[in-house]
Amino acid sequence: MAEPLIPAYPHPQFQPAMRIITAITNGFPAVVTTSFAHNYLTGLVVRLDIPDDYGMVQANQQFGPITVLSDTTFSIPIDTTFFDAFVVPSSAVISTLAQAVPMAEVSSQLYQAVRDVAPYIY
Repeated sequence: MAEPLIPAYPHPQFQPAMRIITAITNGFPAVVTTSFAHNYLTGLVVRLDIPDDYGMVQANQQFGPITVLSDTTFSIPIDTTFFDAFVVPSSAVISTLAQAVPMAEVSSQLYQAVRDVAPYIY
């Protein structure tokens, strides 16, 4: 079986940026794994974009404030216990990649929404 296609764009100019999802657990809360460091902070509100090819279509367009667990994992308060399993399809059938898309932030925090991480040019 061919390795799944997972592009890596580790240094987008604006943070937080969308990240490619490589795994989501069945449980509550769901634990999401990204293909490389997500650079998210706890409290960021993230939407899950899950194409049909990945299973777990019940999680598509669901969102919530996350709790960062590691550089590449976070939990999200979505009960995926009885959802279909999340699977990364082979590269031959991928039409769109599963993504975690930042969409809001806890208003008392407002740190991530204003970060431009581009290097200064003199």
